[in-house]
Amino acid sequence: MDDINLENIQAQMRKGTLEFATLLIISRSPAYASDILKELKDAKLIVVEGTLYPLLTRLKNAALLEYSWQESSEGPPRKYYTITKKGKETLAVLSLTWENFNKSINHLIKKYE
Repeated sequence: MDDINLENIQAQMRKGTLEFATLLIISRSPAYASDILKELKDAKLIVVEGTLYPLLTRLKNAALLEYSWQESSEGPPRKYYTITKKGKETLAVLSLTWENFNKSINHLIKKYE
């Protein structure tokens, strides 16, 4: 593996799942960006905070998310993200895609072992 940057491959794998993981988190309940970031970090899916905000903007621009401002007792109002109807439909497709992808990879892993 001298020619291959393993860390880069792992990072690309994480990046490929970020939209899906973010939609999963927000689908449960309205979510504040720092809460989303914490869950992604806990799941070891995101390392750099600056990755989340452009991702949320892309999902909003694609009409998969929307946001509202809510007052906070801890300071200024906070932007909470919610999933849209189109976002739920997209999440259903991505869930099926993930399920099929996971089966395929697990099949290959079992052959490798």
